[in-house]
Amino acid sequence: MTTKRVKEILSWYSNDNAGTLSNLARMLNHGRLGGTGKMVILPVDQGFEHGPARSFAPNPPAYDPRYHFELAIAAGCNAYAAPLGFLEAGAAEFAGDVPLILKLNNSDSLYSDADPAPAVTGSVRDALRLGAAAIGYTIYPASAHRNTMYEDLRELTEEAKAHGLAVVVWSYPRGSGISKDGETAIDVVAYAAQLAAQMGAHVVKVKPPTDHIEQDAARKVYEQHGIAIGTLAQRIAHVLESCFSGRRIVIFSGGPAKDREGVLQEIRGIADGGAFGSIMGRNSFQRSKTDAIDLLHEVMDIYAASV
Repeated sequence: MTTKRVKEILSWYSNDNAGTLSNLARMLNHGRLGGTGKMVILPVDQGFEHGPARSFAPNPPAYDPRYHFELAIAAGCNAYAAPLGFLEAGAAEFAGDVPLILKLNNSDSLYSDADPAPAVTGSVRDALRLGAAAIGYTIYPASAHRNTMYEDLRELTEEAKAHGLAVVVWSYPRGSGISKDGETAIDVVAYAAQLAAQMGAHVVKVKPPTDHIEQDAARKVYEQHGIAIGTLAQRIAHVLESCFSGRRIVIFSGGPAKDREGVLQEIRGIADGGAFGSIMGRNSFQRSKTDAIDLLHEVMDIYAASV
């Protein structure tokens, strides 16, 4: 049965059809955090983005796509997100065991450019064929190619919603328009989250922001209005406020590999800021399965305690 909290969240998306709301509810109701309104998602697009050895050599069983289905299921994640090939390798075997998110665009690291331009590598029809609950898509605000990404996302979002799928948007500021520090600056991350929400995302994924302010025009406003950004929890709360006053699901990436306490310390700050959850890839699947499950359970417990 759908909880009062999940029903409240679904009410924020009243423009959507019953199929889309049902698939969003599938993710919110699944796993150890089911019904709480919190989410922990396992994403595994690193094989495409960074290459197999960089991604899976620290934990060789992870070369097998089925391993990640098993990890997401055993840990009780709300959903598992991956590109087409990884999902095709296990979707039938694990049908119905965990909600799936098909990542529809990806970049490889064999060609480096200041302005990322990911390719569309899957379709809404693929997502439907695989029984996915949602599509996923990455935009890179600050890239010279951002408008092409926005236009592709608009078309994919329209098609996905028409067929009853939810939409998850990775919004990662990156490109010649900002500095390296600017990629996680509080003003830029909040802006990136707002862009994803404006593009129609049901779930917005961004990186945990730092207290750096990239834009001079934004700095004046932050100072004039005394926007609190001194702690991670304050910055998380500001990002949520930037997503329609908290009326969109906002989750945060796990980022580069960290030791266990480093992961948990960051999660505590994210949870204290009111975040809806985390999407953790390398910090989970690069550990042994036992260690990964233990870590993911502790992360989930932190979010459950914040309800």
